[in-house]
Amino acid sequence: MPTHAQVPAEGRVVLDAGDISRAVTRISHEILERNKGAEDLLLLGLHTRGVPLAHRIAASIATVEGTQVPVGSLDVTMYRDDLRSHPTRAPHRTELPAAGLDGKTVVLVDDVLYSGRTIRAALDALSDLGRPAAVRLAVLVDRGHRELPIRADHVGKNLPTARSERVSLRLAETDGEDEVRIVGGTTVGSQEGTA
Repeated sequence: MPTHAQVPAEGRVVLDAGDISRAVTRISHEILERNKGAEDLLLLGLHTRGVPLAHRIAASIATVEGTQVPVGSLDVTMYRDDLRSHPTRAPHRTELPAAGLDGKTVVLVDDVLYSGRTIRAALDALSDLGRPAAVRLAVLVDRGHRELPIRADHVGKNLPTARSERVSLRLAETDGEDEVRIVGGTTVGSQEGTA
């Protein structure tokens, strides 16, 4: 009988640690190119996995530009439109740099873009915190199936999926390893995943 460590993980790996690292580097360069440098940039990671991704992007930008871009975190729990159906969400802290976000180019950083509802909630939260000069969106994975007219400005990987599939993203800071898996779906030998 196999031990727990020998049981294969569910789904198939579509991005490994190296792929994720290259995607973060590419996103960082795109942000710098679009902004024409790092001046007046502010990265805001969305809880949970958007926060470590924002820190990784900031570290990559620091390597290229030699300057530290401020990083904060944004909790959108109380702005979500599904709060009534999922009331047990635990809120996190919103943390902004001391200079705030007024007049800054704010780049929202999230792990997976799906329906667009989390980003809508983030935009609502931002409007309560100040008035940025511009707001852009960077995501590691865009899996499609948008329900709102929202698109990412910077995407690590476009990953077409079926609605019956689930994207499982793991990061070393939160989960002990870096990988993206597609789980579920209706392929032969697999059961339909739950979203």
